[in-house]
Amino acid sequence: MNWIANFVRPRIKSLMGTARTTDTPENLWKKCPSCGEMIFHRDLAVAQSVCPQCGFHMRIGPTERFTAIFDNSQFELLPYPEVPLDPLKFRGEKRYADEIRSQRTKAARNEALAAAKGTLEGLPVLIAVQGFDFFGGSLSMGVGEGLVRAMEVAVAEKRPFIAFISSGGARMQEGILSLMQMPRVTIMVDKLHEHGLPYIVVLTDPTYGGVSASYAMLGDVQMAEPGAQIGFAGPRVIAQTIRERLPDGFQRAEYLLEHGLIDMVVPRPELRATLSRVLHLMMKRARPRSKVQAVPTVVTATATRVSPPADTAPVAKAAE
Repeated sequence: MNWIANFVRPRIKSLMGTARTTDTPENLWKKCPSCGEMIFHRDLAVAQSVCPQCGFHMRIGPTERFTAIFDNSQFELLPYPEVPLDPLKFRGEKRYADEIRSQRTKAARNEALAAAKGTLEGLPVLIAVQGFDFFGGSLSMGVGEGLVRAMEVAVAEKRPFIAFISSGGARMQEGILSLMQMPRVTIMVDKLHEHGLPYIVVLTDPTYGGVSASYAMLGDVQMAEPGAQIGFAGPRVIAQTIRERLPDGFQRAEYLLEHGLIDMVVPRPELRATLSRVLHLMMKRARPRSKVQAVPTVVTATATRVSPPADTAPVAKAAE
């Protein structure tokens, strides 16, 4: 009896535990932060990380953006610019240099910004993605230099520029050096305009601070994903300052659209078609006939609106 209890049973449990660990992959299901629905990882990938139950747009990184927008998911990444790792020798609870190294390991890239070039329905374009997963998408010397160099490539190769923005603002660990990136990028936006190249901005959740007060709001066409939080100061800070209750949906993409601060709210599955339609129109290029499709109906819990056909309207608003 002691032999069975002390040796056989623990051995069986050990083998069963090993089998479960080996045969069952982790993270097969993800819980929607909005409605709590459990979504199978393959279904979530097909839906581009949009909850099929409530339509909540989860945050995604540069690789997912590039894969969804570029033709055949093929693109060429631009090299990361070399900038000082810790120009001010900043030290808070941890050394800034150590925090940067940790973020690079976690995000598997050097900075909050990644840029790549490829084609969108045959049209050469350049896309830059400022991801929130790296230091909250904060604007740093690396992000500013990356945007400047990416725009220089766009000008040299005559490519329209698309910027996906998600940021909490300027990176405090770099002080005024991070703030100086705002006028640098703004000057490059002007250069895009001088060469007749469109600058399209897609605001994603969240976009705040100095980034929203500069190049994130300078797009020739301002798009946003549904439910994205967009503003300068956060709603809690504003409410405490003015000591008033803020309107429902304040600083959400739909609220900004209603008040004329952005041009359209586009669900993620429709972004590729919408960007292609707008850029081909602005560049005076004909879209491939086989690719032209009407924008599908957008359905939400409160309203349904059918967007105009692709050949009759260059832009379309999504349902609020």
